[in-house]
Amino acid sequence: MADGGEPGTVRPGGRTARVREAVLRAAEDALTEQGFTGLDLADIARRAGVGKTTVYRRWGTVTGLVADLLADMAEQSAPRTETGSLLGDLTANARLVQRTLTDPRQGPLFKALIAAATGDTKTAAALHRFYDIRVREWAPCVRQAVDRGEVPEGTDTHEVVRAVSAPLYYHLLISGGRLDESMADQAAQAAATAARAGVYVRS
Repeated sequence: MADGGEPGTVRPGGRTARVREAVLRAAEDALTEQGFTGLDLADIARRAGVGKTTVYRRWGTVTGLVADLLADMAEQSAPRTETGSLLGDLTANARLVQRTLTDPRQGPLFKALIAAATGDTKTAAALHRFYDIRVREWAPCVRQAVDRGEVPEGTDTHEVVRAVSAPLYYHLLISGGRLDESMADQAAQAAATAARAGVYVRS
């Protein structure tokens, strides 16, 4: 496919890929600065330096653009770390989440996306897909812990991974408390201890 191919077809290194990258980064900037309610496709096109018709033709709506942004974020997220122990793996996961949520750009972006998801069903569905991808990426660490005998057979691998990040998001969105590396380590320790005790065994 040549660079001038059909809208929405991505050729690595081609014009379509470069346009998508520019528009998604512009959408991140707008979300961080203005929140979901302030998003406007024409403004994002201006920020990205592309034509309005290109943005409207490819993404159609703000929610369509946000869904693509979340898909891109899932693609770009760091792969899981395998340390050989459940606690080590969960700690690596927790520290990754903590670094993301405290990043000057990523933290406000996630807050804006979560706020948007509370009032828009399409954005909520896209956010759910994003987290499902990330949970599935890290679930094999728990499966390996089952195989090693660290945690009981029948442990819900996805729930263990969710238990790691849940308190970190609570601090980000609700309590406003500290969100440092020690908090990440504490979340990992709590999830690992509960998993070993059989708390996440499916009944």
